[in-house]
Amino acid sequence: MLTLIKSATLVNEGKIYCSDVLIENQKIKSVSKKIAINADKTINAEGLYLLPGVIDDQVHFREPGLTHKGTIYTESKAAIAGGITSFMEMPNTNPQCLTQKLLAEKYLLASKTSFANYSFFMGASNENLEEVLKTNPKNVGAIKIFMGSSTGNMLVDNKNILEQIFSKSRMLIAVHCEDESIIQKNIIAIKKKYGENVPISKHPHIRSAEACFKSSSMAVELAKKHNTRLHVFHISTEKELELFNNKLPLKDKRITAEVCIHHLWFDENNYPEKGSLIKWNPAVKKESDKSALLQGLIEDKIDVIATDHAPHTLEEKEGSYFKAPSGGPLVQHALPAMLELFKNGKITLEKIVEKMCHNPAICFKINKRGFIREGYFADLVLVDLNSHWQVKKENILYKCGWSPFEGENFNSNITHTLINGHIAYQNGKIDKNQKAMRLTFDR
Repeated sequence: MLTLIKSATLVNEGKIYCSDVLIENQKIKSVSKKIAINADKTINAEGLYLLPGVIDDQVHFREPGLTHKGTIYTESKAAIAGGITSFMEMPNTNPQCLTQKLLAEKYLLASKTSFANYSFFMGASNENLEEVLKTNPKNVGAIKIFMGSSTGNMLVDNKNILEQIFSKSRMLIAVHCEDESIIQKNIIAIKKKYGENVPISKHPHIRSAEACFKSSSMAVELAKKHNTRLHVFHISTEKELELFNNKLPLKDKRITAEVCIHHLWFDENNYPEKGSLIKWNPAVKKESDKSALLQGLIEDKIDVIATDHAPHTLEEKEGSYFKAPSGGPLVQHALPAMLELFKNGKITLEKIVEKMCHNPAICFKINKRGFIREGYFADLVLVDLNSHWQVKKENILYKCGWSPFEGENFNSNITHTLINGHIAYQNGKIDKNQKAMRLTFDR
């Protein structure tokens, strides 16, 4: 099967240039200025920009056990509509993914239902060290540690266990960093003032910058002590940026960091309008934090942009502060939101592709993805940078049916998403006939 993309404007490896791309079956066969061949399918991409597929290194697709919020099927469908061709999913499902058996079951489920390429993280707890150390680095993305979370029994606060995981694991360790003792102390203080009726705007005071920095700095200290390959998820504060090095090329870094779309887009000024719809952990914080995170991204202190896609039903989100869960759906709107920041002159197209496509592949050592290169899997996205549209309920694909971007006007639109050479999404329509592949890693 030959697919030819004609006259595209490629954004790849720091350059923007016009080229044709020939795909044979699952992989890119040729990237050349002019390819003259009779292909089975030809896409006229004149005026469109061709990007490598986005790799989202942090999502919560809610399956198994929380499928009223979302499923691998529904959320991967939304992901490919948003130009995300590969995702890595977190272990806090129900049951939590704390054994190799449960991990294998998730992979089997995805093989039957996922439209995007997939990997699942092995979860760590205070009790499952033996299972964690069995994880195969060749076909599992990472070990996930909640270093400050009350998600069931997934809070790892036993320092001896943390030392053992950091010292013994052959895997990349990815961490959620918020200090639980500081959070609990802040809750007690704020309840004295408000009781149970805490305003959503107090969320960044409860899950504070201090809680983030204390936990992140501990993770970095452990990683330096044991020379562990550490990836710190969803940095949300200006102060945390001092923990990360921008002097080394990414391939040589042992400690890397990620920022999420919501921490680049929203700040505390949005709480009055958005309320619990922008309640995330870590919290959306000050406008100065948002600005610093974008600058840290541009200066390469932060290496990856992700979504932390975490759908909840609107009914759940409409609860009071202590009842409304944290998290929100983002995979369909992440790339359009970043392209809007480009339109506003805040970041370049080359830097967006670096942080959303190239760097996740480098960070996790993903096999033959994340770049437009001959011999690589043809995970590709075509974008019209001059197509105005508005986020409305009727065009939201998440199972939960809402988005924190609802009502937002975007000026760039994804026209095609190719997964392993297959046109999975085209002009609003999804081809449901072909499922995607498990990611593998060059480790």
